[in-house]
Amino acid sequence: MDGEEARTYFLSRPDAIEDFPFRFDIHVFKIRKKMFGTLSYRDGTGYINLKCDPEEAMVLRDVFEAVRPGYHMNKAHWNTVMLDGSIPSGEIERMIDRSYRLVVRKLRKTERITLEIKYGLEEVYR
Repeated sequence: MDGEEARTYFLSRPDAIEDFPFRFDIHVFKIRKKMFGTLSYRDGTGYINLKCDPEEAMVLRDVFEAVRPGYHMNKAHWNTVMLDGSIPSGEIERMIDRSYRLVVRKLRKTERITLEIKYGLEEVYR
């Protein structure tokens, strides 16, 4: 998966939006004003930041060389993933889905229920 494919996948999540609150070259993906991922490029390679459970974050760093503690983020709860082709696309999609779910679960109850009714539990929590 490359950066553009990751961007497309981020935006495929229910009600996800793209924003640029930091700089024009840092894509920030949000659900209901809460960030669930970022995308930036260095030397033509995409890098994404994703929210994780602390235990899962450490396991992913051990399993994949392209996964590191979150750059400019809380290192316990965020990972930076280099999109260099070494991680299968399905695994990157799973990581993006997990980040999205973690943020959705922290939304206000009314926001969460609105998403669940509009898109269905299976789509929101896949």
